[in-house]
Amino acid sequence: MIKVGIVGAGFIGPAHIEAIRRLGVAEVIAIAAHTQELAEKKAKELNIPHAYSNVDDLLNNPDIQVVHNCTPNNVHAEINKKIIRAGKHVFSEKPLCMTLDEARELSDLVKDSDLVHGVSFVYRKFSMVQQSAAMVADGDIGRVFLVHGGYFQDWMMLETDYNWRVEPEHGGKSRAFADIGSHWCDTVQYTTGKKITRVFADLSIVWSERKAIHGNAATFSTENNAEATYDLKSVKTEDFGFIMVMFEDGSRGSFTVSQVSAGRKNQLLIVINGSKMSLSWDQETPQQLWLGHRDKPNQLLTDDPSLLKKNIAASANYPGGHIEGWPDAFKNMMQEYYSYIASGKRIQDEKPGFATFFDGANVMAIIDAVIESNERNCWVDVQEI
Repeated sequence: MIKVGIVGAGFIGPAHIEAIRRLGVAEVIAIAAHTQELAEKKAKELNIPHAYSNVDDLLNNPDIQVVHNCTPNNVHAEINKKIIRAGKHVFSEKPLCMTLDEARELSDLVKDSDLVHGVSFVYRKFSMVQQSAAMVADGDIGRVFLVHGGYFQDWMMLETDYNWRVEPEHGGKSRAFADIGSHWCDTVQYTTGKKITRVFADLSIVWSERKAIHGNAATFSTENNAEATYDLKSVKTEDFGFIMVMFEDGSRGSFTVSQVSAGRKNQLLIVINGSKMSLSWDQETPQQLWLGHRDKPNQLLTDDPSLLKKNIAASANYPGGHIEGWPDAFKNMMQEYYSYIASGKRIQDEKPGFATFFDGANVMAIIDAVIESNERNCWVDVQEI
């Protein structure tokens, strides 16, 4: 069994642990948090034998072969570097880091390494996203004319909605785009097989000040305590934005990101219009792929393995009619990542389907270009990493 350590005891860590345990090839043996008390509490809750108060002690455990970085954004780069320098395989939450310089440094650290490195861009591992990518690659939809869509949530729509992601020093200079727009960009680049090379962005803040409850609010929390006391906090990161993009072949696209859209909990929508047909996928109905036609009835393809392309069918874990969703896509991502480790494959020799540090660095370059475009009000080129 491959021995695994988890750094971070917040919202996303248990999702990593659950997916790893479904594989049958890896065992989570340690967790680190920012205090020993919290680490021991989480270790007991999640049945993990070892608990540490810092990443260094976890990395000193000689049995650990793989480390998952599930910490807040502002420490991603530092911890990723420590994991790499300790000679352990690394799987990082997104974003890979906070700045373009950090992205370049991390890419340089792994470019000649045998370590398997991954970034948690999970949406590319949904069955119907993989089906879409295969249909585009096989020419089923023809020449891609345009791509559009968006990513919509509502967990930041109230003045009293606040957590660490609002603060640039913890979440980064961008919030809505870096947090969820990054997923849209990675998924679209994966699906179309084309890189985004230019962007034009208009980002906006709904609440210039927010009421932060004393203590930390959980991500996606909707709790509103009438008796709570609040601090008034200035807001510097965007709540929504509109982004136009240009791909490497000259084709165009546009999308909206929003964390203030009432009723939309996690809608990632991608529409691809081609010269033969259109494709549309919505993460809130993930098992369906809409196929649009000009001269015959439109179709709704479901993720029945018998209906998918042969090289995609294995990504649907159950027969048609059995509901699958985000945890199953997460498991698909981990399954491919750990198969690389188990087989001794090198990322330099065979590009995987999961996102690597190179993909994470590319998305950081897009984030950087979006921030610059919004500040300058013009088209900005995405830098090569």
